[in-house]
Amino acid sequence: MFKKSLYLLPALAVALISPSCKGLGEDKFAKTPSGLEYKLYSQSKEGKFESKDVTKVDSAAFKAKLGKVMSFEMEYRTAKDSVLFSTKDNAMPIQIKMVESPNKGSIEEAFLMLDKGDSAVFKINADTLFAKTFKSALPPFITKGSFLTFYVKAINLQTEEEAMADYPKMMERQQKEMEARAAKQGPVDDKLIQDYIKKENLTAQKTASGVYYVVTQPGTGANAADGQTVSVKYKGTLLSGKEFDSSDKSNGGNPIEFPLGQGQVIKGWEDGIKQFNKGAKGILLIPSPQGYGSMARGADLPANSILRFDVELVDIK
Repeated sequence: MFKKSLYLLPALAVALISPSCKGLGEDKFAKTPSGLEYKLYSQSKEGKFESKDVTKVDSAAFKAKLGKVMSFEMEYRTAKDSVLFSTKDNAMPIQIKMVESPNKGSIEEAFLMLDKGDSAVFKINADTLFAKTFKSALPPFITKGSFLTFYVKAINLQTEEEAMADYPKMMERQQKEMEARAAKQGPVDDKLIQDYIKKENLTAQKTASGVYYVVTQPGTGANAADGQTVSVKYKGTLLSGKEFDSSDKSNGGNPIEFPLGQGQVIKGWEDGIKQFNKGAKGILLIPSPQGYGSMARGADLPANSILRFDVELVDIK
């Protein structure tokens, strides 16, 4: 239910799906001396893509990119072809500062191979990526020693100042797009939740934001409110019953703590937890716009997932 996760940041990536790209991505991977596997393409003025020889890249042009910010359309997948992240789902390109990396075959090395307008496919060792770049443990759904496949298009190269100035505009465009998606998906999810409530014979109430909640065990005192820190035990499942997360698995059986009203959790939790008081237990049914929206969160959480959380509000501070 936590909001931010780097990874919780088809044929050839988002930007390569066009008639001019037919056949691209079908050729074999090339390999750098460091072991990085890649397919690299440049785009002509006519919009056609052609294979690009990385050995012919000018060293001065390479160095000129260092310290600048590249904007990418990007998607990356597991060895089992499950999408972990897509800027298409996020409705916003990702901005990355160009830096050299001491790690062999790193994603940083891969990004530096691209110029504005280039597209590429990269294979990156998952162990190295999470340990060296993401600086986090390998998620349980990714096989140790496997490779992630990145589909990338470089859409802009800017100075840091230019990128910072452009960022608010990108955020505004993203907000409008996400609101449009939510307006379309909300009624679909609401119907599915109502059908689920009827099937499970639940007595549920609905908040103004569209979150349904069921109090199965009343607590004591006033309900939780913005500005307070809450401790919550939870189990998260899809409406199919498939579990994707729990405090038992993610926090060693201990409740998680977070402040309400500060955007540290998904909107459905911000709204839903405030319907409970200390000691209360219940169910939250969260439509996808109040959860992770159109963003897939690995194989266990497809895009537009409706979430069920069985929760216990252990404490309010």
